[in-house]
Amino acid sequence: MLTGDAAFSSYLNTRPSHRMGFSTKCELIDGGSKVSFCSGSCHAEHILQVLNAYRRSGTFTDVVLQVDGCEFPCHRATLCASSNFFHTMFSSSFQESRQSVVKLQGISSDAMDSLLDFMYEGRLKLDEENVESIFSAADRLDIPLLTKACVQFLQERVSHSNCLGLMDFASLYVYVLRPLQEQCQTLLYQDFQEVLRHDEFLGLPKARVLELLACERLQVTEEVLVTAALRWIRHRVDERKQYLRELLEQLRLPLLDPVFFTGALEADELVQECAELRPLLQEARMYRAFGREVQSEHTRPRRRSGWAEMIFVIGGCDKNGFSRLSFTEKLNVSSGEWTLAAALPGYSKSEFAACELQNDIYISGGQLNSADVWRFMPQLNQWVRVHGLNRGRWRHKMTSMCGKLYVVGGYNGRERLSSVERYSPHENSWTSVSDLLLPVSSSALSSCCGKLYVIGGAVSEHNNTDQVQCYDPVSDRWSYVSPCPFSQRSISAVTLNGCIYVTGGLLDQIYCYTPLTDSWSQAAALPVTLEGCGLTACDGKVYVVGGRNEHSVAVDQIWALDPVSGKLTEEKPLTRCLSYHGCVTILQRL
Repeated sequence: MLTGDAAFSSYLNTRPSHRMGFSTKCELIDGGSKVSFCSGSCHAEHILQVLNAYRRSGTFTDVVLQVDGCEFPCHRATLCASSNFFHTMFSSSFQESRQSVVKLQGISSDAMDSLLDFMYEGRLKLDEENVESIFSAADRLDIPLLTKACVQFLQERVSHSNCLGLMDFASLYVYVLRPLQEQCQTLLYQDFQEVLRHDEFLGLPKARVLELLACERLQVTEEVLVTAALRWIRHRVDERKQYLRELLEQLRLPLLDPVFFTGALEADELVQECAELRPLLQEARMYRAFGREVQSEHTRPRRRSGWAEMIFVIGGCDKNGFSRLSFTEKLNVSSGEWTLAAALPGYSKSEFAACELQNDIYISGGQLNSADVWRFMPQLNQWVRVHGLNRGRWRHKMTSMCGKLYVVGGYNGRERLSSVERYSPHENSWTSVSDLLLPVSSSALSSCCGKLYVIGGAVSEHNNTDQVQCYDPVSDRWSYVSPCPFSQRSISAVTLNGCIYVTGGLLDQIYCYTPLTDSWSQAAALPVTLEGCGLTACDGKVYVVGGRNEHSVAVDQIWALDPVSGKLTEEKPLTRCLSYHGCVTILQRL
């Protein structure tokens, strides 16, 4: 054994000529009575390199890390200096602080080898193959500088070809990778059509594809999504064709372009062979024929698809009821924005009837005893006159059913009417059907489950009825069903999800009639009592629009009822106070 002096002498004889690698670039800084020596950054870099060499050779190491079946001799001090995880482990009372061998889970040996190079030398080569495993390990061992470098690396490489995978990866570490996740989501939602062109989409599992197809934030047409679903299935057709109905059920087939629906979807061999698709295809066909009579989650557009359900407000009376208005305005309920549409041409009547048919708006009659019928075509923003009523009337109601219009009851200046007329848009003609059992005016009217329901209304100057009259178009007969829990006039009705909602007539409630059970219930209490209000269904809610209060003054307020929660909320108001106006919802391109 060498003594201290002997060891020193031996070292002098064997030491490297360059003295441990210190270069001649060192500086002496004269500070007066003291002289400071600075070796530069090369000294620290050299020390790190030497420590890493010691690690690899097992020199002076005091702990062994067991990772993925491999052993890594290390220096506790170096580990603690780079990793908060190791600092906590070795400086506390954890049993690992006293162990010479520490086993780590959830980290690959390759990732650990790279991490140790970084902890010892501050260097690491990142690429698309190793960045995710290195990030996971760095996050687990709490090495902030390295996790930040990985995040920056990933953010700089987000593209249409990898954003799906990166978004899924980021979702595992939302607390760190939220900016990356949001970057991928933005690209996905804005450029989904481009993302679909890459193979990454074809390799997604079914659950992920279903999630994407159901997403409301995609800025893409339904035609693109149908094409994507069919392409994904054909990528492994034998394995995936069993999922065709499940995938297409997420899409809005009724809103497809008719040419695409017939030429691309219905003509597809996979679609033709799938009997389970028939109800979905039939719903789409019925929507094309009957319009908003067909209601389901499939008939409501995605919020960012470029289409939206719009509430149209047509004509009516001003605040004090003195002036008849010809304005037509539309409300985008998603944005709360009101915009003007084409005004009624020379039409300043009131107490007319309005409804939707095949996504067009029709108005009929009005004071005094008018037989005019107009059709608004939203794609042209234009009103056109169609064949007039056989009998002029006002205070009547009109609705669509099975692809035709029905005008019911009303007043002709002398008496309440029992006559009912039916309009065929194909033939542009009106024909009479069976009369009402009880002549009424200012009643509520709605179609539901293939039948018409005339609710309440006025039977004389001072008397109202609580009778509900039901019309079956198959038998051309009227019958009475359960009476309503009120006897009012100037009321309105709308159908949503198999139920008829009724209010107005200065009622303080919104009532709900369910034809399936022939029963009435209260849906919600109104904060004010109104008559001559608009009532329409939009975006899955029932909207009460304007109307005249108990002081005979029109209001500009709008309320929305969510039938699921039963919650009533006040929405953005009308641009003016209105009553006895037309109120209709249609689908329109933004």
